[in-house]
Amino acid sequence: MSIPKIAYCPGTLAKGFTTYSQNCLNRVFEGRKVSHVLPYDPPAESEEVAEKFQENRKRISISGVQEKLSMVLEKNKLRLTEEGEQGTYILKPIPRDLKKVDQIPANEHLTMQIARQVFGIHTAENALIFFNNGEPAYITKRFDVKEDGSKLGLEDFASLAGKTSEMDGDEYKYNYNYEEIGELIRRYVPAYRVELEKYFQMVVFNYLFSNGDAHLKNFSLLETPNGDYTLSPSYDLINTRIHVNDRDFALDGGMFKDVFESEEVKTNGRVGLHDFQEFGRRLGIMETRMARLLKPFRQQQDLVETLIQRSFLNPETKHFYLNEYLFRCGQLNKT
Repeated sequence: MSIPKIAYCPGTLAKGFTTYSQNCLNRVFEGRKVSHVLPYDPPAESEEVAEKFQENRKRISISGVQEKLSMVLEKNKLRLTEEGEQGTYILKPIPRDLKKVDQIPANEHLTMQIARQVFGIHTAENALIFFNNGEPAYITKRFDVKEDGSKLGLEDFASLAGKTSEMDGDEYKYNYNYEEIGELIRRYVPAYRVELEKYFQMVVFNYLFSNGDAHLKNFSLLETPNGDYTLSPSYDLINTRIHVNDRDFALDGGMFKDVFESEEVKTNGRVGLHDFQEFGRRLGIMETRMARLLKPFRQQQDLVETLIQRSFLNPETKHFYLNEYLFRCGQLNKT
């Protein structure tokens, strides 16, 4: 494997760049001229490198199955954190034990860029980056670490729902439904009306882009400078259908806390517009406002296809990603 030829910014996917654009550097790397190539080989390349990464894994305190490594930006270079040092970036190399694992970094990067650029969803800042041998990794800037290194309060919805592996088993983060997450937002967020609309958009987005891993730990509340809480920037957005044959929703209960089924579900087993309209009603969103929120998701967005074609996915995966989006967009237009 070698460093791929770059024609689009590996951060924003803007055309005409052979490395990170200034816009990406400003958003992700504090305006510093950071290289899109890391000063490391992948962990599997040598024992010495593997040992460094193994030590780093012990220090990062972020949950999840995928391997995550802690990094800091020192002058213009990214490096692994040392013992006792607070990381400000999370690096996610290619994981193991999934179909098309080599596509995962580009998949997550693309999905996060679509969320922000096309649908205006507030996401964690992110980019694609490459090891010395050209192997890709996904890098994201931590939003819970302040400039002075102190941390903001961050509570995921597994914690807010009182779900733990000890009490609820290994699948605890999937044992819930999206309607009840809405109830938790009402309980814990002072400006819950605004945040419920953002949450509604996230649930629709996750369906539209086949994110079957939007479980309780992939939604969080973040402390504000005033000391109250709002929804954190979105993170871990990925088209899981590329890698596993999963269901439409990560949570076992689906959208609703009861057995509601639209005619679309009863007829062909697929969710559609009426399911999301009912979901919005249960969140307390007014009909006119809901129609406005749903509109961009129901329209076929040209920028989605543009970003897919500019992404670092291989041609076969680009084709699959686009077809999944078009199919689900069609589902949202069945009335």
